[in-house]
Amino acid sequence: MKVFRNRSVAKSFFTMLAILLLSFIIIFLFHRIAGILFLIFGGMVCVFYLADSAKRYRQIAETTEEIDRILHGEEDMKFSHYEEGELEILHVELRKLTIRLKEQNELLQKEKMMLADSLADISHQLRTPLMAVNLNLAILEENSLDQGKRREILEDIKRQNYRIDRLISSLLKLARLDAGAVILKKEKISLLQVVKTAADPLAISMDIKEQTLSLDVEGEFLGDFDWTVEAVGNLLKNCTEHMGNGVITVTGRENAIYTQLIIHDAGTGFSEKDLPHLFERFYRGENSPLENAGIGLSLAKRIINMQNGSITASNHPNGGAVFTLRFYKSVI
Repeated sequence: MKVFRNRSVAKSFFTMLAILLLSFIIIFLFHRIAGILFLIFGGMVCVFYLADSAKRYRQIAETTEEIDRILHGEEDMKFSHYEEGELEILHVELRKLTIRLKEQNELLQKEKMMLADSLADISHQLRTPLMAVNLNLAILEENSLDQGKRREILEDIKRQNYRIDRLISSLLKLARLDAGAVILKKEKISLLQVVKTAADPLAISMDIKEQTLSLDVEGEFLGDFDWTVEAVGNLLKNCTEHMGNGVITVTGRENAIYTQLIIHDAGTGFSEKDLPHLFERFYRGENSPLENAGIGLSLAKRIINMQNGSITASNHPNGGAVFTLRFYKSVI
């Protein structure tokens, strides 16, 4: 019988049978009728045990076959034909495990597609400035170029190199955050100091464009100073790139629930089409400059969210784009 392939069942059955026969012999020696009745009753118990074990063995075998079909690509695992009991508990847990594995597989497939799309986007983002650099280098090889034209081409090469460097730097920062390789600090930080430090690298370009920064910022929050500067710097840079001359107004306040920072520029604001996608990786809005890789806002959102914060983008009623950041004092 197949049931005897299970060593535990076979061992239990033959042990029970040996005890039954030994007990029968002892009882039979004292009282024959009692011995015969004991043998009949014991035999019925053995048969019942064997039948029940065979049933359980079949159910386990069916479950094994179903799991094997799942592993070979069958869509679902059905346990509706099982009854209550220990096996049912096992089946329920196996079903949970199967569902979890399917979810993980779907997630891995989704991440695989996202990775492929991201690599394609990165390749595209890098190809454009590299082609510009190669073209400029080819032009520089011409002997007929005057010094003015050469300086112009060299400046363009510098701009393209800066663009490549910034793109790679941003991608590496995102990759470190995604991989969990960054542990953000939790220190008391001055909101005003964050804004001033983030605005420093933009001072020259803002001066050239006749842009000014109006600060009315106070308050503190718990976070990582350097990474928060990176996030706020990306937001300010986005504002400078999407407006002409004018004022970027930054206000910050702290209350019992959160510390809030609002950045309002003097540009044209966001289009309704762009608003839902602004913080998506590699997304470039309708009016984005060519050198914009679509990473800055995504990186800013990632950093802020990792510090128990939130960020939203909207259009101001009086014109211009508005970024609203909140750093919460308790977990939300």
